[in-house]
Amino acid sequence: MRVLLIEDDGKIAQDVREELAARGFSVAIEETGPAGLHRARQGGFDVLVVDRLLPGLDGLALIARLREEGNRVPVLVLSALSAVDDRVRGLKAGGDDYLGKPFAMEELAARLEALLRRPIETRESVLRVGPIVMDLIDRHVSRGAREIELLPREFRLLEYLLRRPDRVLTRDMLLEDVWRYRFVPRTNLVDVHIGKLRRKVDAPDETPLIHSIRGVGFMLRIGT
Repeated sequence: MRVLLIEDDGKIAQDVREELAARGFSVAIEETGPAGLHRARQGGFDVLVVDRLLPGLDGLALIARLREEGNRVPVLVLSALSAVDDRVRGLKAGGDDYLGKPFAMEELAARLEALLRRPIETRESVLRVGPIVMDLIDRHVSRGAREIELLPREFRLLEYLLRRPDRVLTRDMLLEDVWRYRFVPRTNLVDVHIGKLRRKVDAPDETPLIHSIRGVGFMLRIGT
């Protein structure tokens, strides 16, 4: 995984590079805001680590510009400013996570790995996947010309599937991410809700989109 680290403290930058390299990451370093912005715009990185206070261009301004340009690469903000208001500013600017200085290298690596496991979620208010259109603001869902009425949990479950088309999703993933269980109970809860959702999304005369993957989980299959 390729990491772009934008950090003006040379010692911190080298320590981070060595730690992440030992974990299999490839790390590029830029020391100023303008240079970091230029490098990020070139693309090719899986995640960005951006210091809050940078010479030439503030880290939050850098992130805001990338987001305005449509760049959705995950960003972890590093900062000695760790008050709640500063963390909120970092997230509002478009950061995906915020880590205060000083920090443990193990925590930095763990947070990056967590960001890389996350799908890059669109900040748009409408999801369009195959024949399905989901309006996240009005809570309206349709398949072609047909409207689909969903209960709140069904809506969240379908949104999760729409954000991960053509990927196998295990029952454990759904229980942890949709139901927010911190442990995985032995239950058929997911199967019951998937069954109800499938009957609403896949009408008898329509190509099935929600598929069971025997012994593993489920998939919203859009590709051929």
